[in-house]
Amino acid sequence: MSGGAGQFRDKVVLVTGVGRAGQIGNAVALAFGRAGARIVACDRNAVGVAERVREFAAQGIEARPAAGDLTEPDVAALAVEVALRHFGRLDVVVNVAGGLTTYGPIEHARVADFDREININVKTTFLMSQAAIEPLSQSRGAIVNFASIAYFEPAGQLAVYSAAKAAVAGLTQSLAVELRERGIRVNAIAPGMVRTAENVAASGQGAVYVELDQITAGVLRLAGPDSGDTTGQIVPIVGQR
Repeated sequence: MSGGAGQFRDKVVLVTGVGRAGQIGNAVALAFGRAGARIVACDRNAVGVAERVREFAAQGIEARPAAGDLTEPDVAALAVEVALRHFGRLDVVVNVAGGLTTYGPIEHARVADFDREININVKTTFLMSQAAIEPLSQSRGAIVNFASIAYFEPAGQLAVYSAAKAAVAGLTQSLAVELRERGIRVNAIAPGMVRTAENVAASGQGAVYVELDQITAGVLRLAGPDSGDTTGQIVPIVGQR
């Protein structure tokens, strides 16, 4: 499935983590927009998300911003309200917001590090999914979450991050069971390190990267009609040397 133009025509897709150009959330939102969707772009960076929406508009993509800290329940609810107020429906939620902020030996990790990793990865996914249940049940829509290859391939120095992403995977599978009767499919992708300017600057050109188009193809496939009734899946996406 290529995610070609028109595949998501008349659909409304809410994507979190869209504030920074060249990052995963921006690429995912852009891919849905190019496939015909109308976008609600969410990020705590109000300036960045407004810039992304203007860039989408310049490409003919209809989008609205929803800025705020998605670890706060009211912000998730307001993001859903933006979708309903401007577009009248919600079909897909993609929980990209999160990331790796704690790396190093577990004995050096602080409670504050653990709390931050859980908040940005798990809490944002939980709150956004919870807020979207009613409109997604009406559209018989889909949620796509972001776990990590660390869920399948545990590594040292990543205990806190791995715990957070394992929680995302568990949340995904539990929601899939609970929401199946309401017509909502819930899946996740589990990528390795993604080729972004930030990651290349940190890890160099010689690392094995997942390309952004691999990410967007995986997300669109799980969100789209080609996936049928697939739900509760954690799909690894790895790079090639």
